[in-house]
Amino acid sequence: MRYFLELSYNGKAYHGWQNQPNAISVQEVIETALSVILKQKIAIMGAGRTDTGVHAKQMFAHFDFEDTFNSEELQYKLNSYLPKDVAIHRIFKVKANAHTRFHATSRTYLYRIALQKNVFNFEEAYWVKPKLNVEHMKTAANLLLAYKDFQCFSKSNTDVKTYNCDIMAVHLEVVDTELHFTITADRFLRNMVRAIVGTLINVGLNKLDIEDIHRIISSKSRSEAGYSVPAKGLYLTHITYPESIIL
Repeated sequence: MRYFLELSYNGKAYHGWQNQPNAISVQEVIETALSVILKQKIAIMGAGRTDTGVHAKQMFAHFDFEDTFNSEELQYKLNSYLPKDVAIHRIFKVKANAHTRFHATSRTYLYRIALQKNVFNFEEAYWVKPKLNVEHMKTAANLLLAYKDFQCFSKSNTDVKTYNCDIMAVHLEVVDTELHFTITADRFLRNMVRAIVGTLINVGLNKLDIEDIHRIISSKSRSEAGYSVPAKGLYLTHITYPESIIL
């Protein structure tokens, strides 16, 4: 049987989702916990890769296991075994060919920008000290919807076959003392969201004009876009799947 895990994690202590040869990853700690509890070596496949320090409010991974188990009991045991910064929320059966990465139809990321100094969120949001022109940032963000090729926001030297992404929605709003940027797409390139946010911040600081977004995207050059904002403010918040893969 194939099973999906729905989980969340605080990425501060991890070198991203994917297993690393000489560094701790979220994938590694979950595989270790599953292997110990189920008494056989278990490998999991995640819905995507998050970089070092990036968080996930909702992530999915799948694994195969031939014997039966009680899902609620396994969830309880996993949460008891796992460190405090990784939590399992649900375990459910899916079709044998269901794949957390390839069957995902959309992913949503949130980036939190602190608009003033706050002693309670400095580890969860990126504080931008100068005042931002939020309305200019909103206008610039909406321009992303007109494009498909986002090579300019991709980390260099990646092994992707295409830089095309279907951005379905972007949203920028002030929430208390933070500015929240939310973006939904069918897929994301390495470092894409953090580069977009850095570019929008430059618009908000009047270092770039709104119309510069067209030039930057058309250039397909990472050096033309803005800086990559810190990982601590980035959260994978939602992944969608077709109901047809669930048993």
